[in-house]
Amino acid sequence: MAGVTKEQVLEQLKTVTGPDFNSNIVELGLVSDIFIADNKVFFSITVPAARAQELEPLRSAAERVVKAMPGVTGAIVALTAEKKGGPTSDDAPPRPAPAARPAQRPAPAGAVPPQRVAAQPAAQPHSHGHAAAPVKSGVPGVGAIIAVASGKGGVGKSTTAVNLALGLKANGHRVGILDADIYGPSMPRLLGLRGKPEVVSGRVLKPMEGYGIKVMSIGFLVEEETPMIWRGPMVMSALTQMLREVQWGDLDVLVVDMPPGTGDAQLTMAQQVPLAGAVIVSTPQDLALIDARKGLNMFRKVDVPLLGIVENMSYFIAPDTGARYDIFGHGGARKEAERLGVPFLGEVPLVMEIRETSDAGTPVVVSNPEGPQARAYREIAAQVWNELAAAKANPGRSAPAIVFE
Repeated sequence: MAGVTKEQVLEQLKTVTGPDFNSNIVELGLVSDIFIADNKVFFSITVPAARAQELEPLRSAAERVVKAMPGVTGAIVALTAEKKGGPTSDDAPPRPAPAARPAQRPAPAGAVPPQRVAAQPAAQPHSHGHAAAPVKSGVPGVGAIIAVASGKGGVGKSTTAVNLALGLKANGHRVGILDADIYGPSMPRLLGLRGKPEVVSGRVLKPMEGYGIKVMSIGFLVEEETPMIWRGPMVMSALTQMLREVQWGDLDVLVVDMPPGTGDAQLTMAQQVPLAGAVIVSTPQDLALIDARKGLNMFRKVDVPLLGIVENMSYFIAPDTGARYDIFGHGGARKEAERLGVPFLGEVPLVMEIRETSDAGTPVVVSNPEGPQARAYREIAAQVWNELAAAKANPGRSAPAIVFE
């Protein structure tokens, strides 16, 4: 059977009513260029930035009708406020940033000898009335804990986290990963791990291990299809147990795959865990960057250093022709990092191999270590390590001052 065509997709999308209810999204010119590869469909829908959250059902409806088409095996649909050829960030100049204030940073393990962080001093209160943060005690044997976070779901945060961890391992470091995404744990699937952790003594668990990294996830303790209907205190109790009641051993870095978003659970996690820094994952389009700013702001409020931004799904390389397509725009995260004065850690393309190897439990860094995608993750891992090393060498250097609209 012949594959689905762009014309067929557009015809199907005409059944999706536009936000004005007077016409459909195709006739309103809201649908971007459509790309189809291996019967998977990729496109974006242009909507006003202020109505992005309100119009999420529009995106879901478009994705649903395309996935239902005969011959379509998958669809990736994004909302964007960026017109074709338009700017990737707000046109209005940012307000002047206030003076930066020093932020103490826990440091990674040194090369010789490794140094461990025993405890974190309480953060100083902000001048605008925030109470001082509680003392964050470290995890014995763990040199540095870093968070991988995103302001929203669907940007490839967990895939980035696991390949970052494996990239650090490939670069010669001792690494663990904590799947703190309680509502949607994905590390068991991403690393192809099954079974339950062994109890060492009392309530202390022995972490699972995959590809040379130690792993803990709520997904090992509950069935994959069990919904996580937990309130904030229950979430924090589970996260605390997985962090502090696990026999991590000696690690240079523990990577924490944070829940997406910037709600109470995420903020409490950032406040209570002695994070050496945070990596923000975003896709190029401006709506994702709006959410990424929220994530950056959350870590800034609790004095967690910002290690940088990763642009995921940065561009698409067609597997049949090798042609490049900027489906969701390109370079938005780099420009945002420059605007905010935080490091840009690198870009990862949208390629089938990353998705396929992730679904198969063989992440691309280990399944194709010499490929371009694995090299990209290893380079990002090297930059993250350098940022941690710089923090250790100059722990009193100021964190970037960021102003958010």
